[in-house]
Amino acid sequence: MISSEFHIKSMMNLVTPHATLKGRRTKMAEGRKVKVHPVVLFSIIDSFERRKEDAKRVIGTLLGTVDANAVTITNTFCVPHTESDDEVAFDMEFARNMYDLHRKVNPTEVIVGWYATGKDITEHSVLIHEYYSRESKCPVHLTVNTDLRPGAEIDFKAFISKPIGVPGKTQGMMFSPVPSHVEYYNAERVAVDRIKLGANNRAGVVSLPTDFENVLNATSTLSTMLDAVLQHVNNVLAGNAPMDPKIGRYLMDLVCTVPHMEEDEFDTMLNNNINDLLMVRYLTNVVKSQVALNEKLVNTTVIQPT
Repeated sequence: MISSEFHIKSMMNLVTPHATLKGRRTKMAEGRKVKVHPVVLFSIIDSFERRKEDAKRVIGTLLGTVDANAVTITNTFCVPHTESDDEVAFDMEFARNMYDLHRKVNPTEVIVGWYATGKDITEHSVLIHEYYSRESKCPVHLTVNTDLRPGAEIDFKAFISKPIGVPGKTQGMMFSPVPSHVEYYNAERVAVDRIKLGANNRAGVVSLPTDFENVLNATSTLSTMLDAVLQHVNNVLAGNAPMDPKIGRYLMDLVCTVPHMEEDEFDTMLNNNINDLLMVRYLTNVVKSQVALNEKLVNTTVIQPT
């Protein structure tokens, strides 16, 4: 029987062969970048804020995908543990169950490494990294500085392990940094932009914009960008700015993506789309009214005595 909490005291008795997580082993070659999604950083900070009073840091498993160019970290979960000066206790049973649950929701996500809060790499980090090396041939170790200060950005670094030592003698491990940056999905970018607006709000509460406000903001941003492009083109034609072939190719690709149609055709298409949208909203309101009326009728029938 393997206990749900395993105490790590040395490199030799770190993990038994039957105590590994079930999953596909992944390999990360040198030179690959690490892409971290915002939801991962938010989850790590949330787990740190919910830690026990006597815990100095939190650790957890990183999930994601690996390709030829980068390791993409898209999800994570915290793993309960305790640390002291001479040992660290790691709840492997919890880690196995959580990974199995994540695989049921998203089978494409595999174990790509682990994270720890704080700026420093401790001696216990070597032991925990050795454990995750059994699940990924070259796991990523992500450190997140949770010392958040007003106006400061979230500081995180990614590392991979490299063996060091004399062949045939005592072998060691060295953590080597790898390039890392934040990558967004479209939905994540919208959420991050809304959260950033709350940085200057004392209450810290940000309301979601309406559909009309979204269209207005997008139109204003597009108009500003078009003005900047038009000003740059005019400066180049007037000889006030140097010509850049790369910018010219970008502008040509942009112009080619715009559909060519007459003004009357565009007005007709826009009006048809607006009419379709108004019809859908009208039908939606009618259905909501019918459902509310039916619910009131049912409640009235139940309340009336027989």
